[in-house]
Amino acid sequence: MSERRLPWWRILAHNPVTVAAVIVLLLVLIAALAGPALAPYGVNATDVSRALQPPSAQHWFGTDEIGRDIFSRVLAGTRVSMQVALLSVAFSLTVGVTIGVVAGYVGGLVDTVLMRLVDVLFAFPVVLLALAIIAILGPGLWTTTVAVGVVYTPIFARVSRASTLSVGVEPFVQVSRTMGTGHGFILLRRILPNISGPIVVQTSVSLAFAILSEATLSFLGLGIQPPQPSWGRMIFDAQAYLFQSWWMSVFPGAAIFVTVLGFNLLGDGLRDIIDPRQRSLMETRIRR
Repeated sequence: MSERRLPWWRILAHNPVTVAAVIVLLLVLIAALAGPALAPYGVNATDVSRALQPPSAQHWFGTDEIGRDIFSRVLAGTRVSMQVALLSVAFSLTVGVTIGVVAGYVGGLVDTVLMRLVDVLFAFPVVLLALAIIAILGPGLWTTTVAVGVVYTPIFARVSRASTLSVGVEPFVQVSRTMGTGHGFILLRRILPNISGPIVVQTSVSLAFAILSEATLSFLGLGIQPPQPSWGRMIFDAQAYLFQSWWMSVFPGAAIFVTVLGFNLLGDGLRDIIDPRQRSLMETRIRR
């Protein structure tokens, strides 16, 4: 008699790295939602007399070249970065999975046409494609969100198509087709639930890369525009003061590092829960 499967939360609890990643990301989410309430100073409040002050009790992360509180700006940048990441990945997830599932399920000419379009997007380097979109639409928050979303759409399309092709040959799908079950029912009730694992893991990884992409575009001056704070833009502004005022670049850089690492580690933890082989190994270790 086979042993009963352990609940997902118990597997998660035995993975301290993933638990730490979840805690960090929850703190980042709280900072994004409650940033203005937590910030001790106004995001763009200047005090030239306190310019380039090192970290202290009054300014935990120090001040920048015109006396703005870096801690307050890092908190505000959290909301911007998370907004771009979540909305762009939601866009790429919706569009990419739709394309991939339809291509894998229908096959034939539809599959060929859709995948060739995806290949065209894949042919462009990520940053170059994002720069081209921003050059057409102009820089800004929503343009950056669209650019990052388009860049990661092909990845979701490829992952969902490969998973659909694998699930599509399973007996329960073939039986549904033979019985004349509607295509919509098969896609929503048979295909999507069984390809959710790879998509969930890819979503976590894509959120990490979306944070990096937004920071890169803002650092190049083509993403979030001042006076709206952004981690990447803060690092760009700190270039001229890199050696005399290290805190201007270290703290926004640390925010990027911690958030990206958290999403990547969360992806690894989700893989251990969703992937049948990894889950079996984890359950075996827990029961010992």
